Amino acid sequence: MSKVKAGGSSKNIHNNAGRRLGVKRYGGQKVSTGEVLVRQTGSTKIAGPGTFVSKNFTIHAEKDGIVSFRKVRKTHFTGKTVPRTQVVVE
Repeated sequence: MSKVKAGGSSKNIHNNAGRRLGVKRYGGQKVSTGEVLVRQTGSTKIAGPGTFVSKNFTIHAEKDGIVSFRKVRKTHFTGKTVPRTQVVVE
């Protein structure tokens, strides 16, 4: 005889929509002011010249131009350098 009630299973609780993150405009594409270039959580890519970052780490175009991506080394507070991709609008 069981001492506890059976623990039921909940099967339909993991059905959240995706967050639609990622690169929205690729290298060589023309962009206009304010366009979203990259949606991300945290600063996996960093903003370069011609771009700015909003409060949720989204990178936007600051001016009209053409998007390009560069590999850069970013220095942390401890002195360690880590590779990052820099988004640039020229």
